[in-house]
Amino acid sequence: MADYLWSTQSPLQKALVPGRQGVRSGEAGIALTEMTGVAVVQIMARRGRWAQTAKAARAHFGVGAPDRPMAAFGKAATLVWSGPDQFLAVAAVDGSAGPIAAMSDAFAGNASLSDQSGGRCRIRITGARARDALAKISSLDLHDTVFPVGAAAATSIDHTGVNLWRSADVAGNAVYNVLVFASFADSLWHTLVDAAAEYGVDVDRMALPRG
Repeated sequence: MADYLWSTQSPLQKALVPGRQGVRSGEAGIALTEMTGVAVVQIMARRGRWAQTAKAARAHFGVGAPDRPMAAFGKAATLVWSGPDQFLAVAAVDGSAGPIAAMSDAFAGNASLSDQSGGRCRIRITGARARDALAKISSLDLHDTVFPVGAAAATSIDHTGVNLWRSADVAGNAVYNVLVFASFADSLWHTLVDAAAEYGVDVDRMALPRG
């Protein structure tokens, strides 16, 4: 009889090789990081209950729910627009009964919740040449004037559907976040590494900080 090991592992377990890749001379133009320990909950307002859902989001997360393509940064989660009357709550895993248990009371009667944590992979892209790499594989205009901090889009990269948003800059460089279905993460990762290779890319994985 075959042995089975029911343990969680990264969808990039084989694809992600930490360290410098691509051009190795000079400073890396891009840092490509898999963010682990990520909880993702899809929150969809029930018919006619968007106003109540948005109010519940503000009370629970300390920030209003995004009603257009944008990301809102709350006290314990980032809320990312994912379509009309719906958004994703992206937070660090807290080791409790699960992300929905912590939110169910807040949204009871107003929204439906779906735990997407095990089916999504979050990748962070930053560095002086991050926008140049993404321009090769995305049709979005990511210039600062049209895609500033807090901008978000439900889009595709290399024919793969993703949620993309920009968080606060680090060391003067834009930080882009990609949330992709786990089954497509391996393929997308290789595409991102290939696009970044000519600029030099530092590859790593890190746990999403809590709070």
